[in-house]
Amino acid sequence: YCLFVFSRLIFGTLYPAYYSYKAVKSKDIKEYVKWMMYWIIFALFTTAETFTDIFLCWFPFYYELKIAFVAWLLSPYTKGSSLLYRKFVHPTLSSKEKEIDDCLIQAKDRSYDALVHFGKRGLNVAATAAVMAASKGQGALSERLRSFSMQDLSTIRGDSSSTVPPSVTVRTSSKQSHPKPSRSASEGTGSSGKC
Repeated sequence: YCLFVFSRLIFGTLYPAYYSYKAVKSKDIKEYVKWMMYWIIFALFTTAETFTDIFLCWFPFYYELKIAFVAWLLSPYTKGSSLLYRKFVHPTLSSKEKEIDDCLIQAKDRSYDALVHFGKRGLNVAATAAVMAASKGQGALSERLRSFSMQDLSTIRGDSSSTVPPSVTVRTSSKQSHPKPSRSASEGTGSSGKC
């Protein structure tokens, strides 16, 4: 299995990707067409492989056959991808192209509608959760604010007349009484007319 994965990575993906790059760089239309046919067949192979791996992995030489198939697709002598594309894929897609396009348009519209529906629903759920959290948290917030003394609040605002240093905060529950700090002598004489 590991040999198959490695071989497929090198020969089924990286090698064709490099030559697709060269085709794009050289702007050679024949090379474009050749590698586009390969990638279409490889995409169909990868899709089919997803299902066949489930049911046929027990088959003797299953992975070796898959390696041989990828080599056959790539070979310039067999031109497997061109052969499969011209004989089967192109005629099938040409005859079913309108139906496939209609299905894709409908799927795109449905997915957009579903995305909008679930987006609105998600926003409603988030808004409801935020309102509920705010209403439940309002009591805790008001309790927290009540636990601050006026001295703490003036420290937070950056009031320089505070006697408590900014690094010291009083953290007590709202059930305990807070002793008020006494004013210093210099503050008491200078502020006798203040309320």
